[in-house]
Amino acid sequence: MRFFRRGLTGLSILALTLGLLAYGGLLVRGAVQERMAKESRVPQVRERVFSVNAQRVTGEQVTPVLTAYGEIKSQRTLEIRPAVGGMITQMSENFVDGGSFAKGDVMLRIDDADARAAFESAEADVLDAEAEVRDAARALKLAKDETENAQEQADLRIRAFERQQDLRKRGVGTDTAVEVAELAASSAKAAVLTRRQALAQAEARVDGSATRLLRAKIALADAERRLGETEITARFDGMLASVKAVEGRLVSSNERLAELVDPRELEVAFRISTQDYSLLLDAEGALKPARVRVVLDDFGVNLATEGVLTREGAANTTGLTGRALFARLDQAKGLKPGDFVTVELQEAPLENVAIVPATALGVDNTVLKINDENRLELVKVELLRRQGDSVIIAAPELYGALVVSKRTPLLGPGISVKPLVAGAAPKAEPPAMIELSEERRGKLMDAVKANGRMPEDVKTRLLTRLAEKQVPAAMVERIESRMGG
Repeated sequence: MRFFRRGLTGLSILALTLGLLAYGGLLVRGAVQERMAKESRVPQVRERVFSVNAQRVTGEQVTPVLTAYGEIKSQRTLEIRPAVGGMITQMSENFVDGGSFAKGDVMLRIDDADARAAFESAEADVLDAEAEVRDAARALKLAKDETENAQEQADLRIRAFERQQDLRKRGVGTDTAVEVAELAASSAKAAVLTRRQALAQAEARVDGSATRLLRAKIALADAERRLGETEITARFDGMLASVKAVEGRLVSSNERLAELVDPRELEVAFRISTQDYSLLLDAEGALKPARVRVVLDDFGVNLATEGVLTREGAANTTGLTGRALFARLDQAKGLKPGDFVTVELQEAPLENVAIVPATALGVDNTVLKINDENRLELVKVELLRRQGDSVIIAAPELYGALVVSKRTPLLGPGISVKPLVAGAAPKAEPPAMIELSEERRGKLMDAVKANGRMPEDVKTRLLTRLAEKQVPAAMVERIESRMGG
């Protein structure tokens, strides 16, 4: 009996389940038929409105700035190279990298034993030459006196010969006496010629001694110069760099020992494009004396100074483009030769132009204007300069209007937009303040003190605010909501 009872119960449950399933199926079928019997309605299509970043265009005076990169150089740099070789016998304490020297200071000395010996020998040669000049002068004077004496003797012999000829004509003299007088006159003339020759030799000796003295003085000057070249001095105020010398070292002639750099006479050499270079020329094609600003940016530490554009490179180096320019710096201000710096070069001011973000300008030099109906219009503008992330444009018809500052491929003419103007967000209102009664203030302070999960510094800050005359309403509401009203 128990078996039949349990079997009937199971069949009853199965029959009930099947009945419920059939009833659910009928309900679903009716709902589907009712849904399909209804008339289909097309959903209403609404226009999509894009939110865009916008900026108001204003005409103003703008001074364009060309940005380039260059290297600091010294206008006066001297390589320390000895003119003579030898051992370095003395060196200044400042002859190290970064050592300072004033004009005329002795930097180092080279062994001058050979140069001093040559100088002293040249001095002795000058003394010998001077003595020879004096001897030649005395010999010339004697030769002149002897020549004059011989001429006087010749004149006497000639007059005696003339008297003998006169006596023979009168019949008093003899032919023998005339011949003897003629021979004596001839010998006197020969003696005069001999003395003249000696005088010429004395004059030649004087000239030769003068030449010898000049050569000796030249040799002395050369020896003195070589002796002076053993001592190297600073030609101007400066600092040393790239020092490669130590005391006691043997150096050769013209060996590079260091560099003397003038830290006050600095300039910056930089290169710009040919297009930017054309903007710096005047009507005659000459370079304008524009002002420059030089900045050395090193991990947030900026060393800046100003200067003036002075000259341009005479020719382009092979493989380089653009133009090389040079600017003289007014003050060094911590800059050193070899620093890689940023150069900002100011152009002539531009009148009635506007500055907009570079992202607002399309490749076809157009911008998207937002009209009064908040729809986009495509407007052509004139691109004047590029300034980093901004551009300078000339478009008088846009002044006072809004333009899209960040263009995307989704934006185009006729699209409805919602402009988000930079800087136009409403100012935050100050929090509302209320005055508390002493009873309410005490309950709030007790609730704060009883909160065991609140940090001590927060408790101190809340208690300080609650002790004030006026308390922020939002803070009071927050505390009361946590304490149950």
